[in-house]
Amino acid sequence: MGRLSDRVVLITGSTGIAAAAAEAAAAEGASLFVVSRDGDHARDLAERVGGDWMAADLTRETEVDAAITAAVKRFGRIDGLLAVAGGSGRGYGDGPIHAMTAEGWDRTLELNLRTQALTARAVVRVMLVQAPVGRTPGTRGSIVLVSSVLAARPVPELFATHAYAAAKGAIVALATTMAAAYAPDRIRVNVVAPALTATPMAQRAADDPTIVDFARRKQPLVAGFLDAEDIAHGAIYLLADESRAVTGQVLTIDGGWSVTSAAVGASG
Repeated sequence: MGRLSDRVVLITGSTGIAAAAAEAAAAEGASLFVVSRDGDHARDLAERVGGDWMAADLTRETEVDAAITAAVKRFGRIDGLLAVAGGSGRGYGDGPIHAMTAEGWDRTLELNLRTQALTARAVVRVMLVQAPVGRTPGTRGSIVLVSSVLAARPVPELFATHAYAAAKGAIVALATTMAAAYAPDRIRVNVVAPALTATPMAQRAADDPTIVDFARRKQPLVAGFLDAEDIAHGAIYLLADESRAVTGQVLTIDGGWSVTSAAVGASG
């Protein structure tokens, strides 16, 4: 306990992985600032973890900048960012590219890539001018972006959402280039890439018996869907000083997905 004592962590999103990570970070001593489009959820989570909050649409540049300004005004600095906020683009027309709508493409990338890029931009601007903390020579901050196992390990029979996968793959490229650019400034940038996780966004999958059975076989380490806490533990490691020598990496948390063969429709 106490791995994030005296650190300020900003988390985007307020349910699922974001909520689990906020609770874990608070337990490790962090001061929390929660930013979410849903003000009620953000307020409830902030009250639960003893932090502060702001409602913002993270696809809008001015609202992102206002949220980061508010966090710095409240706590004086930002030591960590966990950018979870995103969403499915199915309702806008995401799907296999031959059937995808232009709106589906634009809106899905907006929800899942633009939000993380704009938030990371605003946070890096803060980190660049703040003093390093922690074990000498210290760090100016740690940024953790959220991708998906689907960016590198697709299952087209069940998850043919090509804009979503493209956005999550671009997040890895963004993190890699950011890590290279800001390593001399001692700002670390890493990625967590979850597989199927029990969150509100995954409710459609959780209601599908075929996907539930697939998850049981594809993610044998957890015998089904991951818990949001599984992802939170990885994020806390990347935010804390114990990973001070780690940057530009993808931590895939997938219950065995990447190394397990599980044909869709097979039994066992």
